[in-house]
Amino acid sequence: MSSDPWGRVDETGTVYVRTADGEQVVGSWQAGSPEEALAYFERKYEGLVVEIGLLEKRVKTTDLSAKDATVAIDHIRTQVDEHHAVGDLDALRKRLDALVETVDKRREERKVAKAKQAGEAREAKERLVAEAEELAASEQWRSAGERLRALVDTWKGLPRLDRKSDDELWHRFSHARSAFSKRRKAHFASLDAQREEARKAKEKLVAEAESLSGSTDWGATAARYRELMTDWKAAGRAQREHEDDLWNRFRGAQDVFFAARGEVFAERDAEQSENLKLKEELATEAERLVPVTDLKAARAAFRAVNERWEAIGHVPRDARPKVEGRMQAVERALQEAEEAEWRRTNPEARARAAGLTGQLQDAVDKLQKQIDTARAAGNDAKADKLARELEGRQALLDQALKGLQEFGG
Repeated sequence: MSSDPWGRVDETGTVYVRTADGEQVVGSWQAGSPEEALAYFERKYEGLVVEIGLLEKRVKTTDLSAKDATVAIDHIRTQVDEHHAVGDLDALRKRLDALVETVDKRREERKVAKAKQAGEAREAKERLVAEAEELAASEQWRSAGERLRALVDTWKGLPRLDRKSDDELWHRFSHARSAFSKRRKAHFASLDAQREEARKAKEKLVAEAESLSGSTDWGATAARYRELMTDWKAAGRAQREHEDDLWNRFRGAQDVFFAARGEVFAERDAEQSENLKLKEELATEAERLVPVTDLKAARAAFRAVNERWEAIGHVPRDARPKVEGRMQAVERALQEAEEAEWRRTNPEARARAAGLTGQLQDAVDKLQKQIDTARAAGNDAKADKLARELEGRQALLDQALKGLQEFGG
């Protein structure tokens, strides 16, 4: 019989292992000596030691799942419990028990981590849903659309929740995207319709603009072009592929008209500038009649100048007030001369002026005598008052005398 601290072989070749519960049969060995039997089953024990060591390492250093780790532990424990090795099997059981505790701890940690991850994922998805629902009402079609696409990519990168929660949040998220997409399609459909209406309206404006391009009714046509431009701006934009072409035609028609008008106006401006020179010369000639010395000759000369004036065409609008003002000033001088001549030669007016002058002269003489009397009597206050009244009457008398002299009297 052969033995070691953990096992023995009896005379029948039966191999035993010593455990805390007593000896257990390992197996039967008939192929060789008892030493070889013990050595064989000791090697099997070493194999279990190595296998447990590797499993401990995997559990501690890799992401081996708790399920796979438990299956591996149970597999090794079965071998230990079946006593197919010679060695300290109780020590192996303790290591396996410790490994079970480690796996359970890891399982709990992963459960907590998974719950935390699920909570964070739920919060993240709820934030995505809230933002998507806010964007669903936006009219910033480009930026909101790009942001919604980015939110989808973010959603795909988040962990799934439990099926019910994930489906409910996804339904809200998808509904928000669909609502935005529906509103955007409706907006652009409406925009397309508006642009089509704008195109039709601008086609009509272009047609009228082109029909007016050959007009020579400069004022009315220019005013109509201004109205057409107002209508053009109010029509809105047509489709991009039509807008530029319509504008080029519209602007081109105006350019034809205004270029022709510009040539005509340039010729007219040159003619009016020449007319201005001629009228300035006539104004200078008329101004030589002032002051009037011979009214009859001056009036005849002015009529002759005015006839030549009227025969000359228009002058530039901005120069018209000044040159016409010069002629009007001469005409007023002639009128004033006529009025003065009429007053001078009017007997009734002369008689009225002489009568007024006589009355004022009598009043002045009377006041002067009253002043002299008052001063002789020593009444200076009364004399001063009468003297102030005399000043007013004397001023009226001087004016009347001047008017009488105009009648030659």
